[in-house]
Amino acid sequence: MQRPRFELPEALVMEILSKLPVKSLTRFNCVCKYWCSSFQTPHFISNNYHNNLENNNLNLLLSRCDGNTFQRYFSQLSNEKDQNYIVKQNIHLPFFRNDLPYVYGACHGLLCLLDPLKDKAAIWNPSTREFKILPPSSIQRPPYFSPFEETYLTLDDVDFDHAAFGFDSKTDDYKVIRFVTLTFVNSEEQYPHPHFMYQVELYSLRSNSWQEIPCPDYKPTGTTLGNNYVDGICYWKTETGAYLDFRGLILSFDMGNEKFSILPIPEFVGSFPEYFVNLLVFNGSLGAIVYPTEGIDTSFDLWVTSEGVWTKQFNIKSISGVVRPLGFGKNGDLFLRDTNDEVLLFDASTQELKELQINTYLDHFRFTISLHAYLESLVRINGIQENIEKHVIRQPARDASTEY
Repeated sequence: MQRPRFELPEALVMEILSKLPVKSLTRFNCVCKYWCSSFQTPHFISNNYHNNLENNNLNLLLSRCDGNTFQRYFSQLSNEKDQNYIVKQNIHLPFFRNDLPYVYGACHGLLCLLDPLKDKAAIWNPSTREFKILPPSSIQRPPYFSPFEETYLTLDDVDFDHAAFGFDSKTDDYKVIRFVTLTFVNSEEQYPHPHFMYQVELYSLRSNSWQEIPCPDYKPTGTTLGNNYVDGICYWKTETGAYLDFRGLILSFDMGNEKFSILPIPEFVGSFPEYFVNLLVFNGSLGAIVYPTEGIDTSFDLWVTSEGVWTKQFNIKSISGVVRPLGFGKNGDLFLRDTNDEVLLFDASTQELKELQINTYLDHFRFTISLHAYLESLVRINGIQENIEKHVIRQPARDASTEY
């Protein structure tokens, strides 16, 4: 006797599939045309992303510099703490050969890669392996007239820095903002004194173009840990005042109305020269990790803001030999760099510090190691597959301890 055939409603099938990893969904594209087209709908993409968000399915990339080729690359870490965050694979970026790209932001599973010294940038979805090269800026660089030297100066250098990447929900558009520093000199002088001018550029994925926007009165200073984008707003640390009289401020930019604002850094930070203050994103909120600039034993305070109110999340006291924090993984685990430029993990649940088996002794510029967390996502960026032009090359780690 033939058993009766039961078929699940398509809506239920899609709900079940939305809980699967992107790698599985990519394989299932070939099952049938309906599944393939369904995986590309905004509703399915949003459901899949929010399932990853609810389950805190963080993926971790460690940005490093190869000691032989001096090229920047990423080590993708296992996302399970019981595996000691071993390196699963190393990811190289031939598109940025001879460059030093930095990661700016992580928004809906997308990363922005940008070389501060060149007009070269890309958006990358490491889950779907889609890669989009951004067009160069067409914005005009203004002339600079020096009233002291009574002449127009020569544009000597252009730097692109303090970028941020985020989403404008009003226009359903992903945007990149970056600060441009123009350096002018008097080319007739043997040892010219540099003069600086600043611009701000905003890229729209929808229009695939850059535009100039008004420059704020304050310029970002310092660095953020991993990400500086939260719910449509980008944040940078800035400051005002002279040495020994610094006053910390937070510069923000709204991706929707494209306006800058200034927020105070609360008094808990203390005297600015005596403490480092690194902005970061912690559990979906803007946070600040504060630690002293000097001392053998380093302590860390994590503060998080909600609706304008800052509260201390925890304090880590007297960790010997730690230089600076790198960022957070799952469940509040804090990654750190020590005086030997090795990567450590502070387990928030056990309050224990342990060295991870990530061999960094062959790395170049070990002090520039950085950590970046993202969630898997099916978001499309109208790019190409990373292996078509070999803009990205993935290599499995040679053993469980790591590699390159």
